[in-house]
Amino acid sequence: QVQLVESGGGWVQAGGSLRLSCAASGSIDSRYALAWFRQAPGKEREFVAYANWWGGSKTYADSVKGRFTLSRDNAKSTFYLQMNSLKSEDTAVYYCAASPTSLDAYAAAPYPQNYMYWGQGTQVTVSS
Repeated sequence: QVQLVESGGGWVQAGGSLRLSCAASGSIDSRYALAWFRQAPGKEREFVAYANWWGGSKTYADSVKGRFTLSRDNAKSTFYLQMNSLKSEDTAVYYCAASPTSLDAYAAAPYPQNYMYWGQGTQVTVSS
């Protein structure tokens, strides 16, 4: 079993920044890959970003490219999503997800069904 706990969400004005954290525990190891998704009210869960355990194969949704950045601290099994230049349309619950294997960054990573473990989510609200 793998447990994922997100933190760092909150309220911010448009143009501001937040850093989300995803702390992983349990049977997670370097075979895993992690991603961030988000879900706004009334909308489907949307892919945000993906990377394998070592930080390779980084992929970002077009809507966040150039504004959001993935990073990690493998020693702490913690993964981060730095979000800059936030817009009101970034408002959503953000979820961390883990796959027990690396995924094709374009053919598989963007699809929620390819992830086995999910965190509880953290709310991000961007006020314009």
